[in-house]
Amino acid sequence: MVYTLLMQLLFIHAAGLLYIVCSLLPEQQRRFITLGTGLGWLLHGAALASIVITPDYLRLGFAVMLSAALWMTVAAYWIENRNLSVDGLRRLVLPIAAIVIVLPAFFPGSEIPLAGKSPWFSWHVGLSTLAYGSLTIAAFHAVLMAMQESRLHALPTAESQRGWFSLAMDRLPALLTMERVLFRLISFGFLLLTLTVVSGVFFSEAVFGKPFRLEHKTLFTMLSWLLFGALLAGRQWRGWRGKTALSFTLTGFATLLLAYVGSRFVMEVVLHRGLV
Repeated sequence: MVYTLLMQLLFIHAAGLLYIVCSLLPEQQRRFITLGTGLGWLLHGAALASIVITPDYLRLGFAVMLSAALWMTVAAYWIENRNLSVDGLRRLVLPIAAIVIVLPAFFPGSEIPLAGKSPWFSWHVGLSTLAYGSLTIAAFHAVLMAMQESRLHALPTAESQRGWFSLAMDRLPALLTMERVLFRLISFGFLLLTLTVVSGVFFSEAVFGKPFRLEHKTLFTMLSWLLFGALLAGRQWRGWRGKTALSFTLTGFATLLLAYVGSRFVMEVVLHRGLV
């Protein structure tokens, strides 16, 4: 037990340090940035897996969900940067990941015993975590697009042009490219969210061992699913884009946030209760 805890702390601190260093390196050090970020991502994943998965129980909570979301965010932009010039995102994503990775140490969440639960339960938890992570990436991407569009219409100043944030935004791809990436992220997240909703609603007895009940988390998850589904349908049939797409993305994510992180934060931090 002590050995496992020490390894978790080692992985967490090593990953956070690598994220910080890679966020500060100049773009010319591309090979070291790629290797360092990849190693940090692997250590982040190892720490997350050791916290969440044990032979007897799963440990879940709002901090674990946020850490998993940032883990997927780092992976997504690491992959995208191999095809598109999105290096400017590195200076934004990696420092946030370095902060979020330590949160499970302070807010470990709830232990969910696996004894007597169906094997489908772990799959449902995995799907919901991946869906949340994917749509978190999409929401973060949408915020960057909104900032990018606002900056295009703003009058530049000498001070703003010298700032680190301005330099990061200058390295982003064109808005049309960013929009294509956004809808790829949303489509992938929507697929995972659909599987999560289907497994939770129609196979509740097999997954949870009890009949389906319309609870707070389920209601907000289904509402988020409807919003993202409407956005993808509007994109396909009405050509929705720009501010409409950004509004739907952020509203859908905020609803999902209330379903997952919001409910867990209130129960664990405010009410000091576990939540399954």
